[in-house]
Amino acid sequence: MSITHTEHNTFPLVSVVTVNFNQSGATCEFLNSFQQISYPNYEVFVVDNASPNDNPEIIKQNFPWVTLMKTSQNLGFAGGNNAALPFCKGKYVLFINNDTEVEPGFLEPLVNLLESNKKIGMVSPRIQYFHSEKVLQFAGFTPFSMITTRNFAIGFGEKDTGQFNDTRETGSIFGAAMLVPMKVIEEVGMMAEVFFLYYEEHDWASHVKNAGYQIYYCGSSLVLHKESISTVKNSPFQIYYLTRGRILFARRNTHGYKKILSFLYLNFITLPKITFSFLIKRRPDLVWAFWKAVGWNITHQKGIVFEMPKLIKR
Repeated sequence: MSITHTEHNTFPLVSVVTVNFNQSGATCEFLNSFQQISYPNYEVFVVDNASPNDNPEIIKQNFPWVTLMKTSQNLGFAGGNNAALPFCKGKYVLFINNDTEVEPGFLEPLVNLLESNKKIGMVSPRIQYFHSEKVLQFAGFTPFSMITTRNFAIGFGEKDTGQFNDTRETGSIFGAAMLVPMKVIEEVGMMAEVFFLYYEEHDWASHVKNAGYQIYYCGSSLVLHKESISTVKNSPFQIYYLTRGRILFARRNTHGYKKILSFLYLNFITLPKITFSFLIKRRPDLVWAFWKAVGWNITHQKGIVFEMPKLIKR
């Protein structure tokens, strides 16, 4: 709990950042879970992302040890998390979704791993679905194909029988829960806010790897995610930001012949395939969202900041 007592100096301070948007109830459930962890040295920042239909003050009323911050507008996933970083004092920063609950001992393995290997720039825990007993959502990622700009979650939908309790290098990070050393953020920069939603953590991980660090998965740490395995993902909102982010990720992270191949794959395989699939499903709203995202990338050729925003401490 926002504790930095000297008797805990063997436990590096961890700054915890979670973003709230119209979900104060879920955020309180997360904080109730988090305050029961065994790790003794942490501070918590809740960033309310200009929730229009919520009362974030209940968070502060129920958990007075939390630092509640409010943005003046919805800054998206990256911007909401970035807003707290100038105020974080920790050696490590834990970015974690507010719709999660944690196991009491989940933080120690993550911190110990980063303490043991200074070349690790990011680590995510094993993640199960909260509402589906012992069903995995994430146990690492396959490497990104920089041509298709796709990767796959290892273990997704599998029954968790301990088969992924190992620790290993992985293809990318999982934005629902990730521990990052502050020195890496200071060196590489914060998440790119141009994404707003989706792909920003993969873009960040790509920049972290390009700086010479490794991305790790830690199977001895467990987080439960309340996103349902059966959640309908084909809303126009999701299709727009997923498509927008996927194309933008390719633009920012492919070079040379891979950029050419990625462009060809997008134009001659991805665009017609997805358009046809939505038409077959009689979803003109998804076709519109998909092509709106394509159009955004066409019309935003200039003015896209390809550097990562730098952290300026307060």
